[in-house]
Amino acid sequence: MVASGARSQTKPDPTAGHDMSTMMDDPYAAPMPGMAHGNMTTVGLVDHARNGFDPTAMLTDWETGRTEQLSDGRTLRTFEVDAIDKEIEIAPGIFFPAWTFNGRVPGPALRAKEGERLRIIFRNFGSHPHSMHFHGIHSARMDGVPGAGLIGPGEEFIYEFDAKPFGCHLYHCHAFPLKRHMHKGMYGLFVIDPDPALRPEHVAVAASRLLGSSENAEWQEMAMVMNAFDTNFDGGNEVYACNTVALAYMNVPIRIDKSRPVRIYLLNVTEFDFINSFHLHANFFDYYDTGTTLTPTHRTVDVIMQCQAQRGILEFSFAEHESGMYMFHPHQSEFTELGWMGLFDVQEPSA
Repeated sequence: MVASGARSQTKPDPTAGHDMSTMMDDPYAAPMPGMAHGNMTTVGLVDHARNGFDPTAMLTDWETGRTEQLSDGRTLRTFEVDAIDKEIEIAPGIFFPAWTFNGRVPGPALRAKEGERLRIIFRNFGSHPHSMHFHGIHSARMDGVPGAGLIGPGEEFIYEFDAKPFGCHLYHCHAFPLKRHMHKGMYGLFVIDPDPALRPEHVAVAASRLLGSSENAEWQEMAMVMNAFDTNFDGGNEVYACNTVALAYMNVPIRIDKSRPVRIYLLNVTEFDFINSFHLHANFFDYYDTGTTLTPTHRTVDVIMQCQAQRGILEFSFAEHESGMYMFHPHQSEFTELGWMGLFDVQEPSA
């Protein structure tokens, strides 16, 4: 990973005394549009095919499982999740011995509708005992903690509970030592969409969050999980990212249709650091902490902080902006410089 620092205010100008007539106007200029914020990126690219997951595809890769109708008329939604040991590439040439859900980090972004019956078939093909602990409302038997049940290598367990409350949630392995199981990659986003029929006072907003509805189709929705990796296992992180691969969205900016609003389901699972954050350049957003409300908990902000396991929903628009590259990153500078930074490539609908 390389980083070119700002031009020194104390050292001699390296261009002084040279014939500049054949040089570009600014030798410190970014090599491509939108890369001028320090021109920081990685050397080379991660092999997403080898990893088996691509951070760009992850943004919209919702796992909705399979459904069937129960005798009481409710929907039973079934997910299948496997624990798998797998080496993944987190930055070009930097490999990490991960413990994964379904072979990816973060695990699949599970998505269901409020009130459905959920069934998660969990199989442990890994080398250590694991579990699935869902942040939501369920019985103690389904809590996925030591005592309630760890699932040994080669074993299977079926979690069942109702989808509530609606919001943006987290699931993760709860085996001890917890920080190591979390840091190794055993976590994922778990979204429960509100049932508009149960929210008559906010039916339009609820419908806009319901995956598959015509109202939801108007939005550009994304799943972002802020994470980091301790590559030498000293209890501190060396690589920071959003959706695992350092600077993935600097190398491949996220395309945004400026005519459509943007909604981000954001989760922080950064282990070893107490707080992570999200800052959007040149714009502001509304924020729904935990996503369990249909009215914003913060309005018109450009930075939000999340402690470990905290999550929420960001909503914003570029409708009044000119087209161009707009940066986002945490406002912990070290995290930014070590990989957690990206760009929105805002374009006209017809571009």
